[in-house]
Amino acid sequence: MKLTTTTVRALELPAGTTDKTYFDDDLPGFGVRLRAGGSKVWVVTYKNAAGLNRRIVLGAVAALDVGKARSTAKDLLAKARLGQDPAGDRIAEREQAADTFGKLLPGFLKLKRAELRPASMVEIERALLKYAATWHNIPVAKIDRRMVAIKLTEVAEKHGATTANRFRAAASGFFTWLAKEGIVDANPVAFTNVQPEPEARERMPSDAEVAAIWRNAGEGQYADILKLLILTGARREEIGALRWSEIDLDASMIILPKERTKNGREKRLPMSSAVADILRAQERRADRDLVFGYGEQAFSGWSKAKRELDARLVAAGAPVTEWRVHDLRRSVSTTMHGRLGVAPHIVEAILGHVGHKAGIGGVYNKAEYDEPMRIALDKWADHIAGLVAGRKPAAVVRFPKRT
Repeated sequence: MKLTTTTVRALELPAGTTDKTYFDDDLPGFGVRLRAGGSKVWVVTYKNAAGLNRRIVLGAVAALDVGKARSTAKDLLAKARLGQDPAGDRIAEREQAADTFGKLLPGFLKLKRAELRPASMVEIERALLKYAATWHNIPVAKIDRRMVAIKLTEVAEKHGATTANRFRAAASGFFTWLAKEGIVDANPVAFTNVQPEPEARERMPSDAEVAAIWRNAGEGQYADILKLLILTGARREEIGALRWSEIDLDASMIILPKERTKNGREKRLPMSSAVADILRAQERRADRDLVFGYGEQAFSGWSKAKRELDARLVAAGAPVTEWRVHDLRRSVSTTMHGRLGVAPHIVEAILGHVGHKAGIGGVYNKAEYDEPMRIALDKWADHIAGLVAGRKPAAVVRFPKRT
């Protein structure tokens, strides 16, 4: 029987059956399948190269005319005779369509959380959850180099070159993981352009600027955080997310676990009396470990608080322009090295730079330098108190020349 509009319309299920396929005599493998519910669909059946039976449903008879169905069947059967597997290809396409960026991302993030410190994860999650949000419903196999390049340009225009490059690194890590998992064949981020970044900042607030920042810091958590950053030389996140479990007021010591430091090493930071006084003044609740912020959220109002501080500086006639909170670390380092005569390795330990424990020295030198750091931070706290009170800053320490 040749399948035509007339013959197919007349087909019925034999008595006692719920499913039957009638095949075309002129095109073996092309048929129409009838089921008890009344459906009629065009099908193609063949054996693949492995000898497995394959079936492809072309569509409902009511929606696809016999001529189009026959033509499609001829093409599929021709591919099968050449050793291809159209049904297998369709299965693979459906699987690829299901493997979207958003579906696969949680597995990658879970893996990275076990490897990286929280601060690094914040950057990766921001990049892949926020900046790549428009990719979340797209199959990863469909994301190509052109799409990545367009996204990099978009992020650079909105958020700057540094942010774009961080996004690029995060996306590249994700696609490299996908390739190693056998989900994609290649990393589409590879060979995309790195955005040119501005040169490293050299801005260092002067003594007068540091004093003005302190005097106009205001009241509340941001003011206390800012003063602690000035007194300790710590990084913003180290103080903004400080926990009571990291503070020993009796020993006058802050101990940051490796998960909370940039270099991945525990950081010990002796407290001057000024630092201890600020911390003792904070409200301490039994149900909350964080010193600053609210609930389970560390302090996060950085941008708004800084804008308000800048406005107060201008109103006070002491504008400190083009400065960032991180620049205060440069003031700490420069003054300790120069005017206060603190040894370089002690300054590096205070700032939490990996240099003082890097290389072979880090293998054998396990000293924590608690006492030298305490002396240095006490000197620095006295220096700040003098600046705020309007006293003349300390003179530059001159080291004797070697003979």
